[in-house]
Formats: sequence, structure tokens, C-alpha cells
Amino acid sequence: MCELYSKQETLALRRKHIGPSCKVFFAADPIKIVRAQRQYMFDEKGDQYLDCINNVAHVGHCHPEVVKAAQKQMELLNTNSRFLHDNIVEYAKRLSATLPDRLSVCYFTNSGSEANDLALRLARQFRGHQDVITLDHAYHGHLSSLIEISPYKFQKGKDVKKEFVHVAPAPDTYRGKYREDHVDPASAYADEVKKIIDEAHNSGRKIAAFIAESMQSCGGQIIPPAGYFQKVAEYVRGAGGVFIADEVQVGFGRVGKHFWSFQMFGEDFVPDIVTMGKPMGNGHPMACVVTTKEIAEAFSASGMEYFNTYGGNPVSSAVGLAVLDVIKNEDLQGNATRVGNYLTELLNKQKTKHTLIGDIRGVGLFIGIDLVKDHQQRTPATAEAQHIIYKMKEKRVLLSADGPHRNVLKIKPPMCFTEEDAKFMVEQLDGILTGLEEATGAETESGISKNTPCRTKMPKEAQSELLRDSSLESRENPSQKRNGLCTDSLLSKRLRTLSTLTHREIFKNLFLKCASAMRLGGLST
Repeated sequence: MCELYSKQETLALRRKHIGPSCKVFFAADPIKIVRAQRQYMFDEKGDQYLDCINNVAHVGHCHPEVVKAAQKQMELLNTNSRFLHDNIVEYAKRLSATLPDRLSVCYFTNSGSEANDLALRLARQFRGHQDVITLDHAYHGHLSSLIEISPYKFQKGKDVKKEFVHVAPAPDTYRGKYREDHVDPASAYADEVKKIIDEAHNSGRKIAAFIAESMQSCGGQIIPPAGYFQKVAEYVRGAGGVFIADEVQVGFGRVGKHFWSFQMFGEDFVPDIVTMGKPMGNGHPMACVVTTKEIAEAFSASGMEYFNTYGGNPVSSAVGLAVLDVIKNEDLQGNATRVGNYLTELLNKQKTKHTLIGDIRGVGLFIGIDLVKDHQQRTPATAEAQHIIYKMKEKRVLLSADGPHRNVLKIKPPMCFTEEDAKFMVEQLDGILTGLEEATGAETESGISKNTPCRTKMPKEAQSELLRDSSLESRENPSQKRNGLCTDSLLSKRLRTLSTLTHREIFKNLFLKCASAMRLGGLST
């Protein structure tokens, strides 16, 4: 494996030449990845990591069929999309065949951010309306137009919400306003959108679009209740707006049974615009907006030509076609269903065993593990989540934590993920959770102590990263105070406590527990 620089030299050059806001995974102790194959990544030492987070490498890192397609076309021709070429129209035809009939017009771009920005332009041109309804904790891209509609971002920065942006509650039935015990959470959450529309109209404003990921990713792996999207679409269209489904993270068969995540919610729900990106090119920069003829014609009627130099170029289109072939030929949708169901089953067994696990939610190979400090209040276990992802890295398993409280472990691996991979991942997670609970004296199955704070030793790099980010977020995002999340001072104290428990104290704690168990069983110590 050839390296230009040592890891320390790479870090030094990154600090010098790459913008400081460009973060890396495991920032306090980053991994230097030099190659990857299918669901495995390798560092400069040759150590193998199981990749559970890279939904960009959709059909597997460096898939030979995708690499071959790119190389073959690149040797022949790559040019802009104003020239006639078969690849772009062939790809558009095959992509459209995976969607409902009315979604048949494609605009190709290079990233999900570009696609979502264009979707907003299409929506606003359609009726001449301006306002956008988005979901709390949503993230739709890094362009200025998308930061404006991404509470996940603008609530953390200095920007204030623009007057044309309206934020609806995320349809979260575990931690949200209306939960699983509500008689009709879908209607209740949809009514919140209707209320926003009514208030906007009363203020003389007009709704251009409602935008949502079909399953919210950065917001914490949130799956809307059945019927929610249908009701929202009805209200939004009644107001002259359109429904934009963001499939950038969750499309291309990740949910297993369906090619697109929005299709989970029934044949009676069809968005007006669908955006896609990340997995589309398996790491090659490729994205798209698909919409109806009516919306496309309204966009064309503006008189402004739309042109994207590299969107849909011959190489990108060849790569996209290869990805579609691999999904079909290797039955990756079927694999997502089989392995996803198996993984969910394993995780639900862990939920009955470990009090830190509050909720397991997901479909196919898109799964979230919501960690809590207590089950009744559902207080986010943020510090524990950071501890776990760093410990999992030590076990050569790559996970990340997200959600508004950074307490949800995200699982969205390449689609070639196997049952053996799932079993290995869960075994490592089980061991780490067991270690946490043993260190705190918490029982796993009997639930003797569900409110005991975690006091096991946290890796130093996780402490520093969490302290830095939590300090920043608590100043910039008042919503972090909800649901019992620690304030700055409490979190700092908690992390100091996490780092002070010695191995001797842990051993003593375990010895006392064993002695107690033996006495209860009629044995002497």
C-alpha cells in the first residue's frame, strides 16, 4: 500500500491546507484509510475495519463492475451533456422505470446538494410561490439555499431562520411530540403542517414546497408513521405547493422491499419531485432530480436555460448504469431485506438485555439504535454513545452517532453487508454495552438501575471531542436542553466522572456483585 506521507504528516498537511470546518470521522483519533473493498476498509497498517456507515459506497467499495464501467468509458469519451450521447438517455430511461409513471423527467447534477437546490428552484417556479416547509432536525445539503432549510445546520450556527422557512415537528413517535401511544400520530403530525400552512396564509405568504427525507437520517433515523406523508401531501398541494422527497441518503433499494424509501408508505403516495445522490454513483459524484412533465414545463417556461457541465456526463452515466446492474444482478435489495431483518432481530435481543438501548428502529439496512439513560424519561445517552463509537473503532467496527442529541447509533453499511458481518458487529456492541453496565453496577436484564449514570472510563479522544462539540452546541442550539440532555457544566462533570473510575474500583464493584449473588443463592464467600 503506497502512501505519500506518514499519518502524522498527513494530519499536519490537512491542518495547514484544508479548511478547519472540514471535519473527519473520529476527529480526536482519525483513521487513515488507504484502500477499501466491498464492506471493508483498510488503514495504512493493513488493519481491516467493518464499514457500517458508508452508504455512499452503495454496492460495495471499489466494486469491480463499477470500476470497469468508469475506466472503459473514460478511455473512450467524457464531455459535457450538451452533446448527444446514448449513456445519459439510457440511464434516464432505466432510472425512470424504477419510479411511478408520473415521475419521468430527469435533471442530472453532481451532488445531492445540487439536486436539492434545483428541486427548490423547480418548486418555486411552478406556482410562483416562495415559502418552504421543512422538518425539525432536517439536513438537505451544504449550499446556502439548503442551509436555510436545514435546522440541523442553521440551529447550530449564527444564522437565524428566514421568514420564508417554516419548521414542522419531525414525525418522531419515540421521542417527539406525539409518540407511539398516541391514537393517531400520523394525523397529529400532519395537522402541525396544516397549522403552519394556515398561519402562513394568514400572514400573506404562499407555500412553494414541503421537503423531507423519506426517512430522516441526520435527525436520528426517524421513520414517519404510516399515512403521514399522504396527509401532508394533501395539505401542501391544496395550498399550491409541491412535495419534495429527498432520497439522497435512503434511495436505491436500501430499505429492501422497495427501490425508493417513499414507496414504503403506499402506492397512494407519490411525491412531485424526488432528489437522489450519494449511492447513485457508488462514490462517483452523481445526483439527479426527477419530476413530472408539468413541473418541468413550468420550469422551462421561465425562459432560463438549465445547464450543468458535468451532470449526466458519459462517464457518470456509465457508472450509474453499472450500479443499477449490480443492484439487480447481486439481488442487493433482497440482501438488504434478509440481512436487515436478521440484524434488527439481533439488536432487539440486545434491547431486552441492555438498559442503555431505548429503541431500535429501521427498515432494511437503515437502522438506528437510540441510547437512553433511563427508559421512562428517554433521556438521551449522549456521552455513552460517544464512548461506544470509539470503543467500536477499537474493535475494528466503524459506527457513527447522530440525531439532535448525538445519541443514536447509525447503521447504514454498503448493501453487500452480510449476516456474518451483522453478527460480528452486534457481538462487539454487546461486549461494550456489558462493560459499561458492569462498570456502573447496572443489571442488564432485571433493570435494577435504569437511571444510574455511566461511570466507566471513556477513551480520552471521545471525551475531548464530546466536550468540544457539546460546548459549542449548547451555546448555539437551545433545543439541546430538551429531553433532559445535560447542560454544559453537568456534561463536563459527567465526563470527568467517566474518566476517574480505576480498574481497581471496577474489579471491586464486580466482586461485590458476585458476592451478593452468591449469598442470595445460599453460598458463602
